[in-house]
Amino acid sequence: MGMKVTIYTDGSARGNPEGPGGYGTILQYTDGQGRLHEREYSGGFKKTTNNRMELMAAIVGLEALNRPCQVELISDSKYLTEAFNKHWIDNWQLKGWKTSTNKEVKNIDLWRRLLKAVEPHKISFIWVKGHDGHPENERCDKLATKAADGDGLLDDTGEEVL
Repeated sequence: MGMKVTIYTDGSARGNPEGPGGYGTILQYTDGQGRLHEREYSGGFKKTTNNRMELMAAIVGLEALNRPCQVELISDSKYLTEAFNKHWIDNWQLKGWKTSTNKEVKNIDLWRRLLKAVEPHKISFIWVKGHDGHPENERCDKLATKAADGDGLLDDTGEEVL
């Protein structure tokens, strides 16, 4: 499978739940000549939750890829990483987007969008402890909080964002 890409992600919400929030994403890859390339993405929303922004960070990074890749997606969100690593998302879909306690899964709109973004790639989801000195995770946190505190925040309708 194609190029190896590392995507670092973080989400932030002020006054979680339902305060302003943002996401930060760093996408890194090395070209054929061994040169590291990097892109940063961020955006903010008027009223959202931390979990929605964690999902948005991953979605934005994956949607930026224009061909199938081998991806390491690194996040401090167990909500995101364990949904895939512990196969929660598979079970949610089998149960009609219900949790193990038969409650409706939150953020179905973003989970569906994320599944579509994941589809063409071979992905490893890796959890890192947040606010623990991991350089790219700290940068993503800064991108996310700056976006949450910025101007021109978008509306998170709870349906489709961006």
